[in-house]
Amino acid sequence: MNDGRLQDGSPAAGGEEPSFGLDLGFPPAAAKPLQTSYRVLARKYRPASFDDLIGQEAMVRTLENAFRLGRIHQAYMLTGVRGVGKTTTARILARAFNYELPARDGRPAVTQPTVHMPELGVHCQAIIESRHVDVIEMDAASHTGIDDIREIIESARYRPVMARTKVFIIDEVHMLSKSAFNGLLKTLEEPPEHVRFLFATTEIEKVPVTVRSRCQRFDLRRIDGDVLIRHLAGICAKEDVKIDEDALALIARASEGSVRDSLSMLDQAIAHGGAHERIDISGVRAMLGAGDRGRIIEMFESVMKGDIAGALESLRDQFDQGADPALILADFAEFVHFVTRLKLIPDSRLDASVTQEERVRGAVFAKTLTMPVLTRAWQILVKGMQDMKDSPRPLAAADMVLVRLAYAADMPTPEDVLKRLSSASAASVSAPRPSAAPSGGGASAAAVARPALMSQSSGTAAAPQMRAEAEQAQPRVHLRTFEEVVALAQVNRDIQLKMALERDVHLVRFEQGSIEFSLEPGASPQLAQSLMRRLQEWTGIRWMVAVSNAPGAKTLRQVADEKTEEKLTGVRAEPLVRAVLERYPNAEIVAIRMPEEEPAPTLPEPVIETASDEIGYADQIPSDEDL
Repeated sequence: MNDGRLQDGSPAAGGEEPSFGLDLGFPPAAAKPLQTSYRVLARKYRPASFDDLIGQEAMVRTLENAFRLGRIHQAYMLTGVRGVGKTTTARILARAFNYELPARDGRPAVTQPTVHMPELGVHCQAIIESRHVDVIEMDAASHTGIDDIREIIESARYRPVMARTKVFIIDEVHMLSKSAFNGLLKTLEEPPEHVRFLFATTEIEKVPVTVRSRCQRFDLRRIDGDVLIRHLAGICAKEDVKIDEDALALIARASEGSVRDSLSMLDQAIAHGGAHERIDISGVRAMLGAGDRGRIIEMFESVMKGDIAGALESLRDQFDQGADPALILADFAEFVHFVTRLKLIPDSRLDASVTQEERVRGAVFAKTLTMPVLTRAWQILVKGMQDMKDSPRPLAAADMVLVRLAYAADMPTPEDVLKRLSSASAASVSAPRPSAAPSGGGASAAAVARPALMSQSSGTAAAPQMRAEAEQAQPRVHLRTFEEVVALAQVNRDIQLKMALERDVHLVRFEQGSIEFSLEPGASPQLAQSLMRRLQEWTGIRWMVAVSNAPGAKTLRQVADEKTEEKLTGVRAEPLVRAVLERYPNAEIVAIRMPEEEPAPTLPEPVIETASDEIGYADQIPSDEDL
């Protein structure tokens, strides 16, 4: 059968394929290659070397010096908030441990660890793509048990297959169980020479201190706003994206120093703006649900002036435009903090994300508002934002926060209240008082004050009016007991003398104008002179104070301790308490609250008489009923 081919199987002359009488249509078109999936910006522009890292200069410098000096640690702990580059830094470190370049074109081979990696080495691409056999990455969030750690320990015993160093990267290491941490301790402390451990975590406090002490720790800091804005602008230039600088500043501020968050928001902003459209701040604000910074400042001014209607209207307008009430209050609180910083540090360095309007108007508010007003506004906002999280109606909750702020702005500060009270008290003291005695009487009635003296656990206390009234009437105070002497010291706020009288004085004899006592070992020898000088100053009477060798009575502190011990003895004798103390031998009774305690004894009241009266005239002072 002749099929149009030669014997060797080649086509016949003319170069055309034979026809078999079947029309199969046009020949199929060449298959189009599959379109590669889109890589998000956070992955596309992920740093591959230390030169690409931003905002971590201190860590890079430390590692560079350590590699240059050959002081490479066995384990590194990388901690920080999300998106600052912990896992990325771990991969770069794994690449630096195993960086290797062959000799080529007169260039010497690189066979030692280094942080300078100008081009991809032998193992770099595989490490960057997380497929190198000697760089093992483990997610501790999904591998938390001791069995997973046993695999690492067993693998660490064997030398690397291809690279120079075997590297174990454990992400979110704080998720490991307690048994897993304990199983890792020995290998982490004494690993083989060819093994390095790299840990990354966002919650360093959850990592046991025994693990932290075996690692060299690096705290990766948040990225500054101006650095982040420049980084985003460079990426937009490479992606041929047109975006306003104010929009980049808003993205940088919303990301709170996280590079990954900022790149995710930038990805979203590019999709929101559409192809070949310039991205402005209004579009980014609508995408994020954030409030207008200019409207936030106007709302702040309305609240501080007490214009609650204007503030609520501004909040409603922003809500109708798509802003989230929680984000509005967060921006409001951020502006309060900004004004407070300007008030305390007018020449402080400002973030690049701060607009010119915020700088100018913030400086004006910083000069006019006081610190108590700003701190009170901050406290109300923090409490209000916490309440808003639990509220089913966020807008209503935000309204009530602004209402509290507006009405609190009109309230006087505690300092103003104290000043007003002091002024009122001074006015009432200077006002003329009606005379209690008849106008035609020969001698004026003596002023009598009866401040209450109540017994305290350490001795005595007296009413605070004693000192003020004594100074006003220039009185002579008659003291009948030693307890009243101690009370007078407390009234005059001489706490050191009061404590010395309670602790160091054994009373031998007490009379009006005369005190004799002995001192505890170690007491101040100047106590008698100090007491004599103070009593003359406080009472207007010359007192004789002498130190005796007689034993004297117990100190007031000893008497109080004995009463307390009596109560403790009675409480210990209770069957229930005794059973508890026997069950727990180291337990102690630190306080006693009796169901019905007898009232504290009231000490005799000192009599305050005017300077014109003679000593002893107090017996002739009329009572309240006579007056």
